[in-house]
Amino acid sequence: MSSSTTSCRAATEPVDVREIGTIEYTEAWELQRRHVTARADGEGPDTMLLLEHPSVYTAGKRTEAEDRPTDGTPVIDVDRGGKITWHGPGQLVGYPIVKLADPIDVVHYVRRLEEALITVCDQLGVHTGRVEGRSGVWIPADDRGVERKIAAIGIRVQRGVTMHGFELNCNPDLGAFDKIVPCGIRDAGVTSLSYELDREVTVASVLPMAREAVLAALEGDLPVSDERWLPRPEAPAAPGVTFALQN
Repeated sequence: MSSSTTSCRAATEPVDVREIGTIEYTEAWELQRRHVTARADGEGPDTMLLLEHPSVYTAGKRTEAEDRPTDGTPVIDVDRGGKITWHGPGQLVGYPIVKLADPIDVVHYVRRLEEALITVCDQLGVHTGRVEGRSGVWIPADDRGVERKIAAIGIRVQRGVTMHGFELNCNPDLGAFDKIVPCGIRDAGVTSLSYELDREVTVASVLPMAREAVLAALEGDLPVSDERWLPRPEAPAAPGVTFALQN
């Protein structure tokens, strides 16, 4: 595994961060593809898109039929790893499009994104961590509920360049997750910063923290910690695969 105290990026120039507000999922997907092609061809910089989507369900390559809505709600099938999830207002979405340094270590890249989001939650006073065998950022079971995910990660690496990325639930309508089996995981819940803190936490207030933390994690200024695994009596029944790799 590559060191978490060095950059995982092939480039040394700063990442071009673009805060683009609310954008339809398919429009953002096409924008990502253009950036990925340009980066892979050496014609564009590493880029990170930070945004929100109107309400939409997207299904990764491992989505099962039983994970999908049963009421006919439309779902967009996408080329990232992982299963089905929801995007919508109140959720910060980040798409880092970066050329990874050799040797490419996709799992460690996911761990860097997790570390960044764990740090953001720490800054807001929400204790989170990782779950062995699963990706994303989690809150342990307590008197408020079962083990629950507050941030999800699903990526694709194409020609050495990352796309898709992460989402952090700030103040979304969590009822949107009730129509699906989020990430194909039936034995856990979904939560938000607003729910955990009992106060309104907006995307606008969280975005600057997430921007800083993700960039620091990519560069190795925020090293991946082995101390943030949540204690569990046993491994989860449905581990999530969150990335797809294409040469």
